[in-house]
Amino acid sequence: MKKYIGIVFVTANLFLAACGGKKDDQQQAPPPPTAVSAVKAEKGNAVYYDQFPATVTALLEVEIQPQVAGNITGIFFQDGQRVSKGQKLYTIDPQQYRAGYDQAVANLNVQKANLNRAQKDANRYNTLAEQDAVAKQLVDNANATLEAAKMQVEASQATIQQVATNLKYTTIYAPLDGTIGISQVRLGAAVAPGSTPLNTISSDNPIAADLQVDETEIPRFLKLQNQKNLGRDSILVLIQPDGNQYKYPGTVRIIDRAVDPQTGTLRVRVAFPNPDKQLKPGLNGNVRVKNTTGQPQLLIPYQAVTEQMSEYFVFVVGDSSKVSQKKVTLGARINDKVIVKEGIKEGDMVVTEGTQKIREGAKVRISQPGQSGGPKPDSSNKQTAAK
Repeated sequence: MKKYIGIVFVTANLFLAACGGKKDDQQQAPPPPTAVSAVKAEKGNAVYYDQFPATVTALLEVEIQPQVAGNITGIFFQDGQRVSKGQKLYTIDPQQYRAGYDQAVANLNVQKANLNRAQKDANRYNTLAEQDAVAKQLVDNANATLEAAKMQVEASQATIQQVATNLKYTTIYAPLDGTIGISQVRLGAAVAPGSTPLNTISSDNPIAADLQVDETEIPRFLKLQNQKNLGRDSILVLIQPDGNQYKYPGTVRIIDRAVDPQTGTLRVRVAFPNPDKQLKPGLNGNVRVKNTTGQPQLLIPYQAVTEQMSEYFVFVVGDSSKVSQKKVTLGARINDKVIVKEGIKEGDMVVTEGTQKIREGAKVRISQPGQSGGPKPDSSNKQTAAK
């Protein structure tokens, strides 16, 4: 009886050992490949737009300031209308200045009469002096009186010029062609030099957009400034506040003289045609500057890029279907793609979906896009240009 019990015990142990061995074999078996989507890194035309915040401004803008004191007696325009250079805009009460002018003219006539008398006296005394018939002191006095009379005439003429200028300033004319704003004064208002401007006139066609560019961009904008027929190629376009693109392309008109040492930026003024007066000074928007390297660049979907501590990486499928993580240096984004400057080469198979399920050295199985179980491409990532 004991013999049979021993046989049964040994048999049971052998059975358990066999089962345990199969379980260990199953635990040591490698996991199945992870399904991912991948595409080849390929070279293509790298044409994109860099975007710069901009503020619309007038190429010419003049504040209308009164040059003399008085009350406004006339306004000869409609607020917001287009005016022409030399057009009459305001009149300031001219009565006191006209009276001053008349008085100055009368004073000049008096001084001319005094000069005429002094001239005759001097001639007479000089003739007598030649005959030794008059004292030399009287001759000297007559000549001095003549010189003083001449100076009085000159002073009176200068006074007339001054009061005539003041009288002229009582009528204010437009200094340039452009659009005039809302008048800051009304009829009867008292104005004086140095007070609030009466109005502002700004040129409106063409009009400009000011943007601040990094000092590293200076050579690029100097090249654009010197390039002819720039506007025809739509290299510079304005994006309006509503997101729509302005229909006329721009040209680089002015590059500021110096870089701001605190910000390291330089102001650039881009001019745009404005025949419909659609653009107004002060409007905010963005100027997009077309950028092309002139040579094909390595492009991959931006979806393939992962960011870690401000560094960028992609997974590349290598030999034996194993992935390795590569650090890459990125260029500009072009819609849903991005330029890769360094880190991978043309023809590398880059994982685009399923990156969250794999690690360095993992074995993968490439499937069709959308079948890897990873996130679908996000169309919201598409943008025209970003640096």
